[in-house]
Amino acid sequence: MKKICYIVTLPITIRAFFIPQLKALSEAGMEVSVICSNDDNLQKLLGENINYIPVNIPRGIALLPMLRATRKLCRILKNDKFDLVQFSTPNAALCAAIASRLEHVKIRNYHLMGLRYLGEHGIKRLFLKGLEKITCNLATNIECVSSSNLQMAVEEKLFPLDKGTVIWNGSSGGIDLERFDYKKRDLFRKEIREKCGIEEEEFVYIFAGRITKDKGVNELFEAFFKLTQGRLLMVGKVEEISNLNFQLYNKALSDKRIIFVQPTMEIEKYYCAADVLVLPSYREGFGNVVIEAAAMGTPAIVSKIPGPIDTSVENVTAFWITPHDSQDLLKAMLKSQSQKKMVEDMGKNAIKYVTKSFDQNLLNLKIEQRKKELLGIEL
Repeated sequence: MKKICYIVTLPITIRAFFIPQLKALSEAGMEVSVICSNDDNLQKLLGENINYIPVNIPRGIALLPMLRATRKLCRILKNDKFDLVQFSTPNAALCAAIASRLEHVKIRNYHLMGLRYLGEHGIKRLFLKGLEKITCNLATNIECVSSSNLQMAVEEKLFPLDKGTVIWNGSSGGIDLERFDYKKRDLFRKEIREKCGIEEEEFVYIFAGRITKDKGVNELFEAFFKLTQGRLLMVGKVEEISNLNFQLYNKALSDKRIIFVQPTMEIEKYYCAADVLVLPSYREGFGNVVIEAAAMGTPAIVSKIPGPIDTSVENVTAFWITPHDSQDLLKAMLKSQSQKKMVEDMGKNAIKYVTKSFDQNLLNLKIEQRKKELLGIEL
């Protein structure tokens, strides 16, 4: 039986993206393990057939804690002798790439979910890019979550084209079409609108994700305040508040048209309450919220950048805008309000597009095939 191990920094990454595929790989006859920081409930979610090994891996630039984590990983990899190690998220990927190379793991598979150095400048950007190059060099294979990010990474000279690939149409884990079931749209829409005090005739935008500068939140607030009508759902946790425009953020907090919602396990319901998702990010690995919203029949306004352009079709399932440009965002928001029939048609197109391109069950089969190819297992 072939032994494989997924290594990430935080348990939330496993919860959000990898559990279905880990279970599929286990059911396919592989011995599967997971390494990430401690989580008392993760083993229960993984089930008894997947081994969970807690190793605290720090976030951010923390060289000594990362060195300690790398040493722990070396001991684990030396004892367990995995045939394939897959690593994701920057710090875990670097630690795991070093450890798996030192312990002679034959297949070192880097699941590249995005490039964090793109959001930095100056010396810090150069330093983080250098760390990214080390991870890529130590990996034997690199799987990017989107074709546009693969192309960008090659152009950035992180690795040669023949070292990278994208499984099927990309994404970290595809869409669970049983959970994100558009047939429940009307029911969920009524439930959330009543809960939030939103009238049925009101046009609603939704933002879902980390409320931070790099997600284009400043531009979103600036554009929204220029609208004379409409509501805005902000679903997520404020992160790096110092990077937000304080004047805009404080105005948003006091604006009754804007409703802040903490991170929720029922995000599919909130997508249904909205008419359009807005993701004006500066950088993304993929943009899972776009395909989640699309599965529920909600089209999007997204930045024309690597990642989101792989999640949508321009003017068919989404409007594409220039990043960092609040005026371009405002134009798209006004257009969506004035052309409601077009938005409804885009929502219907989005359902078809996601169902065809990002079905989680089909993606898991593609992932299983890819792992078997790497491991030399006959298909």
